[in-house]
Amino acid sequence: MEARRTAQHSQSRPRPILMTPVRRCGSHALRLRLGFNPEFYAPYPLHIVDFMPLVELYGDLANDEAYFQLIMDVIGLQTASMVKWAGVVFDPVAIFEAAEDRPRSVHSIIWEMLFQAAHDRDASVVMDKSLDSVHYAAELINLFDDMLFLNVVRDPRAQVSSMNRAIIHDFDTPLNTLTWVQAHDAARRLAKTYPDRVLTIRFEDFLASQEGVLRKVCTFFGIGFSAEMLDVARSDEAQQISVLSALWESNSSAPIPANIDKFKQQLSIEEIEIIETLAGDHMQHYGYETMTAGRAKVNRRSVDASKARSEQRKRQAWDDLKVKDSRDYQLRMFRADYINMVKSRLLRNQEGYPLAACTLSQSEPVTAKSTHAARV
Repeated sequence: MEARRTAQHSQSRPRPILMTPVRRCGSHALRLRLGFNPEFYAPYPLHIVDFMPLVELYGDLANDEAYFQLIMDVIGLQTASMVKWAGVVFDPVAIFEAAEDRPRSVHSIIWEMLFQAAHDRDASVVMDKSLDSVHYAAELINLFDDMLFLNVVRDPRAQVSSMNRAIIHDFDTPLNTLTWVQAHDAARRLAKTYPDRVLTIRFEDFLASQEGVLRKVCTFFGIGFSAEMLDVARSDEAQQISVLSALWESNSSAPIPANIDKFKQQLSIEEIEIIETLAGDHMQHYGYETMTAGRAKVNRRSVDASKARSEQRKRQAWDDLKVKDSRDYQLRMFRADYINMVKSRLLRNQEGYPLAACTLSQSEPVTAKSTHAARV
C-alpha cells in the first residue's frame, strides 16, 4: 500500500534530484545554465546540513506540535538565506498537510517546499544544490523512490585551494582535504550502490566542453538541452548573485579553462602532497594525475595543528569580510544569527537547561563541522 502511494505521488510531483558531494566544485555554474530550461527548477540551496545539529532538539516528530514548529523554522531558514526563492511564499499549514503521508523528517519538509515551488513554475524536475546532503542520501532514497543524484567532481587540488579561501569552509589544507575525501567516500558508495541513479561528471570536462557535458546532464534528467545554456551572462540570477559575494563573482561569465592549473600558484608543493596523500585513491578513480609521491605524514597531531591554524585564519577572515564587503558579511551573519536564535529557543524549552548555556558564538555561523567532523 505504502509503495503504491509513493509511486502514485511521484507521478504528480516534479522528479527530485540532489547535486553532490561538496561545495566549491563549480556547482553554481551548472545550476545557473540548466536553469534556462523551463522544465528545470533549482533555487539557491538551503544547505540544511548547517541546521541538522538542531533537529534532535525538536524531540519526537510524531508530535504534531514539534513537527509543525520544525516546518515553521525551516521556512524561516529559507527566508534568512542570502538569496531568496523568487516569487515564493510558503504556508506552513500547506506544507504540513502536503507532507502528512511521508515519514516525518527535515528532509520531507525541504523537499515539499521544493516540490511546491517547482510546481508553481510547471517544472518537471527540481534539484537541490545542497551538496553536503550527500551524507543523507540513504534517507532521501527511502523518502523518494525516483531520486537522482548529480555527482560533480573537481580536481581536489583545485577544489581545496578554492575551499581554503572560502568563508564557508575551513582555512587550512589538511582539514579541507579531509572534508573533500569524506564527501567523495559517500558519493562513491552511493554510485556503487545505485549506479542507475547517479551521474558523475568532472568539472574539468565541463570547462573543456560545456555543451557536451550539459547535454549529458539534460539527458540524465530527462529534459531538453537549449543553446541558451551556453550564454550564462543572460541569466538574471547569475548577475544577481555575482555581486552579492566574492565567492560567486565569476558566475556571470564564461569559465576560464586556464584556471584548471591555478592551484599550482596557490598551493605549496607540501600542500599538494598532503592532498595527493589523502585523496590519492579518489584522484586515481576519477582520472587525475598526481605530481608528488603522495607520502605526506598526516596524523592526529598534524590535524590538531591544522585546526588551530584554521581557527585563527577563520576569525581573521570574518573580520576582513566585515570590512571589505559589509553586505556579504551582514547577509551571512543574518542567517547565522537566525540559526543561533532557533537553537537558543529550543534549548530554553528543554526543562532544566540553563539559558546561559544556550547561546552559540556570534562570531561565525553553525557549520556542518559539528556533524561531519574531520577524522584521521
